[in-house]
Amino acid sequence: MASTTATAGLLKPRIRLGEAVERGVGLTIVVAGLVWVIINFVQDPKLCFSVLLDGLNRGALYALIALGYTLVYGIIELINFAHGDLFMLGTIFSANLLINWLGVTSATFGGILALILTFVVTMVFCAAINVSAEFFAYRRLRRAPRLAPLITAVGLSFVFQNIGLKWNGSTQKQWPSLIGNHGFTVGGVLVRYSLFVTLSVTALLLFGLTFIVQRTRQGKAMRATAQDQDGARLMGINVDRTISFTFALGGAMAGTAAMLWIETYGSTKFDLGFQLGLMAFTAAVLGGIGNLVGAVVGGVLIGLVQAFNEGFPHGAGQEWTQTVVFSILILLLVFRPEGLFGQRTTEKV
Repeated sequence: MASTTATAGLLKPRIRLGEAVERGVGLTIVVAGLVWVIINFVQDPKLCFSVLLDGLNRGALYALIALGYTLVYGIIELINFAHGDLFMLGTIFSANLLINWLGVTSATFGGILALILTFVVTMVFCAAINVSAEFFAYRRLRRAPRLAPLITAVGLSFVFQNIGLKWNGSTQKQWPSLIGNHGFTVGGVLVRYSLFVTLSVTALLLFGLTFIVQRTRQGKAMRATAQDQDGARLMGINVDRTISFTFALGGAMAGTAAMLWIETYGSTKFDLGFQLGLMAFTAAVLGGIGNLVGAVVGGVLIGLVQAFNEGFPHGAGQEWTQTVVFSILILLLVFRPEGLFGQRTTEKV
């Protein structure tokens, strides 16, 4: 019996020193971040509460753009770097459609109906551009070396930027917002209605996308195509149509984010997609690229980190935002390379 006990003790899994150090460093970073947040809230709670609301709003917008990245990557493993600039084109299109072409500048009953119409049309507009990009640019490169579609995506990004430059001009434009300036006050802090609209739309779209992917026939086709395109074809799945459908969903997410951006911040600029697309892609990687819930959680976290860094009394400031965000991303990927919600996989050899 004593020998058996001793043997069992020898066979017990032991935590290696390296793993213990990694966990300790990770825990230390998390605790330090929480202490920093608490100190700022204690010093100026009103300002910090306002910053928190802005971070949630911005994070939800990042989440919508990140959903487009993660949908496309999940099915064909393509990092669509043109996605951020597609969002930029959506902001210019929606602003012109609502303000210039429909002539809506106030939140009347007719204005709200026009706003809903603009939502739908902008989603269709961005979905159509994304599907066209897949058909004309990406489809012929599916079996090419991975660098070829990646460079093509970068090239499309520049094409979209130049279109935005011609359409919007080289300077930032401000547009009137129907709901962005309205809200109610809590403890001296303005809570905008646009925050609730953005959070509600993001939650509904996440639920809808999850339902489509997990519960519908088209969703099963998407998952089968993501696992094995040749096997999916043998099972009678139209792979081309399935991939185009995925690009349409991703484009619709970019269109929704574009419309919500206009209603929240009311600005358009030709290079807006590069800045927000970079943050949204970081959010997708942070949450675990290919995971819908991870994209949303990652987007909200990035939005909060950015808002805290730029708005807190003891923040590093706007010029350090990208450094702070990418430092957090690098630290997380060192300890968890698959992201927060990604699944660790091993390649078969």
